[in-house]
Amino acid sequence: MDTVLCVGPSDGEDFLLAIESQSGKDEGKASSWAYYFAYLQAKYRLPVLLLVVCQDRSTAKWATGPFDCGTRGWTAQRTFPLVAGPDNLPKITDVRTATKNPALAVLSALAHARSADCEAILRAITTALQEIWETDPETADYFFDFLEISLGNTPAGQKLREIMSFVSYFPGRGTVRETAYLEGRAEGKTEGEAKGILSVLEVRGIPVPDSVRERITTCTDLDRMDAWLERSRTVERAEDLFAEDTDVPGTSPEQA
Repeated sequence: MDTVLCVGPSDGEDFLLAIESQSGKDEGKASSWAYYFAYLQAKYRLPVLLLVVCQDRSTAKWATGPFDCGTRGWTAQRTFPLVAGPDNLPKITDVRTATKNPALAVLSALAHARSADCEAILRAITTALQEIWETDPETADYFFDFLEISLGNTPAGQKLREIMSFVSYFPGRGTVRETAYLEGRAEGKTEGEAKGILSVLEVRGIPVPDSVRERITTCTDLDRMDAWLERSRTVERAEDLFAEDTDVPGTSPEQA
């Protein structure tokens, strides 16, 4: 899952809200979403809702399901996701609105990632998160990291990083990647970046074999660590961190 929140409403029982950003149809989700429901409910003993945020109308229509699990005419389990997309999420381009409701603003950025208004939405939410960071840095960091991971290497994700390079989050925003970068550069050591790489993989739910962990924690090449830290946001397996090591400046085939 992209993220799981425990929601404690004032007018009812607590529940888990699992959120997933979906850029297109994926038939494998029928089984994985059913697994998410069963696992989360069994582990936390709370009701579970799944919110799927889609970037286009056809994906949103598909994601509504229902997705059945069964055989010989018998349905053993049926999954009904909540679906948000361009048709039912507003385009939040106003900083004041984004500051009052950052969660909705982040979902708006995901749902409208392919629209012509995407840049305006991203600028509104990044400015809002700057303001929120002054009084609640943990919340601001959470929403930014969630947005950055969900957008990934898409054009919207690249635009987000471009915008962030011109605002005052860095240095001093405190995210895993930036904190690791600052610690590693300031002290001339790689321990900070190693911790950042492992933390990002952990947040994304990617298993880290002992051999990979050892390679990360024993590396002393800061340029190489920078490359691994950047790749940690998008790789599907921990081993993929090392796929392009020969392209990193300053490394040799023997080091790779």
